[in-house]
Formats: sequence, structure tokens, C-alpha cells
Amino acid sequence: MKKCLFISFLLLLAAGINFINASVTTKTDQKFSITHNRIKRTYLLHVPERIDSNKKLPLLIALHGGMGNGKRMVDLTEGGFNELADREKFIVVYPDGIGKNWNDGRKEMPDSYKSHNSNTDDVGFISALIDELVKTKNADPTRVYVTGMSNGAMMSYRLAIELGDKIAAAAPVCGNIPADLKSIPVKPVAMLIINGTDDPLVPIDGGYVHFREKKLGSILSADESVKLMLKVNGNEHLAELSEINNADTSDGCTAQKTSYGKPGEAGTVVLITISGGGHTWPGGKQYLKEKWVGRTCRDFSACQEIWEFCKMYRK
Repeated sequence: MKKCLFISFLLLLAAGINFINASVTTKTDQKFSITHNRIKRTYLLHVPERIDSNKKLPLLIALHGGMGNGKRMVDLTEGGFNELADREKFIVVYPDGIGKNWNDGRKEMPDSYKSHNSNTDDVGFISALIDELVKTKNADPTRVYVTGMSNGAMMSYRLAIELGDKIAAAAPVCGNIPADLKSIPVKPVAMLIINGTDDPLVPIDGGYVHFREKKLGSILSADESVKLMLKVNGNEHLAELSEINNADTSDGCTAQKTSYGKPGEAGTVVLITISGGGHTWPGGKQYLKEKWVGRTCRDFSACQEIWEFCKMYRK
């Protein structure tokens, strides 16, 4: 019985679960809801204090992994986005998926994956959420960004492809484009893509998201995902390689950046490949043992890297 429960626990990880107990939410994190398609949708909102109420602020949407929620995304990142938001004055929103998952476009998912199997309109929800925050929190509609972990990363890709008229930049972490996604891109979106070579759940080379023999939909490889976004963005730049400083030699990871286009240039796509990196958030919480999810890179902060990239872009 214990063995069966343990295997079930690990199967859930294959969709990018964040089993984290400690809370790093702050007094400025508030829970809100909106109704979309007659369904109540909830989200956690972080707005920096002491801001000019007449000034429009950038908006960063941070999507949790499978079987997570907005609060767990705050925990996974150890409040990194909130700290940056307070310092650089932008809004962070952590939406909650239906059944703790996002309908990222994968097919043939287990029955427990409600968002996928009921074809939940998560794209429409995020679009409505953007409109709501532009209206009520003075978010700048020209500076809307999205990032996500695992299932949230795959959803970030879907949003970049289907909601490119609203999103200026996207930054998926530990996730590639779902192979079943047949969407036609709307507009170019700047992309920062982060993947670990030793991710045991979402393979960097594509194929099935899996744990042992359990399959949870299929994805493109990181290279295929990059090529597709380059095509969407009309980007014909040659790759420029650079090494990220190996700031922590004890983490078992090194990172390389492949850039297509210059910083701030329209249609830029950047891939950060973490050699030795697992199904983890760089600079974030090692939420489970390495033997289950792999190593966490400590050479850079994904939160910092993502914000520095995104803030250069606007619609």
C-alpha cells in the first residue's frame, strides 16, 4: 500500500508539482476572483506599496506547475518576483488553474487532469484577467509578461502563441511546446526559455512527459520549440553563445545562453540550457530530493533573469 501511494505521489510530479509547505506570501499578497465562462477563477495578487496610483505599472503573470496553485508558485520562487516587484515597481499575479492544472494543449491526459479533459478556456481566463488588472489596478497593457513552471511553462507557450496581441514577452521554465498544440500564432512575442538537461519529468529532447511508464502528453524538444518561436517571430539571427558565470560550483550545474537577436530587439529568442539541471526553478526552492526532481541551479536567479529580460519589451 505504501509503495502504491509513493508511486502515485511521484506520478503527480511528472506534471510539475510544487509540494512546498513554507509560505513566503506577504501582507501585500491578496486573494481575488473573477468569473469567466460562468466559472469562478481565483488569483493571488502582489502590488508594490507606495506607488503613484496614476502611473501604469508592468504586469507579470506567474503560472504554477501541475497540482500547484498561485501560493505554491510564490513559495517555489521563494518570493523572488515579489521582492523584485517591490523594488522595481511592477505587479505580479499568480493565477490558480482549475483542478490545479492548466489546459496547455496536451491530449490523452489522465482523468484527474480536469483542465485538459474539460478543455478549460484558460487562454480566455488569462485574457480576461489581464483586462481586469488593466482596469482595476492600472496595469500597463503594453507591458504584460508571462512566465511559468512545467505545466505553467507549457501554458506560457500557449499564451505566447494564442495571446500574442496582449503579451510582450514570455519566459517558460522546465517546459516545451505541447506537440498537440495546433494554434496559429497571433503576433511575435519575445521569448526567454530555460531548460535543464537532466530534467527527469519533462525531457529537454521532447517526447512524453512521464514518470516511468506513465505518459502525460507529449511535447516538442527545446530546440524545436526555439525554432518554432523563431519562425513565428520572423527572427533570422544566427545564434550567439555565452556562458553564465558558474557562481556556485557545488550545485553540479553550469549554464549556457544561446541568443537569437539583441537585447530589447523585437522577436528576440533566448535559450538558457542548464547542464546538470533538473525539474527545478534556478535560484529557487529545492522542493523535493534531487533523486526525484534533479538538481537546482544556483548560478543565477531565474526570477532576476526573467524580469531583466521581460522589462525590455512592450507591445
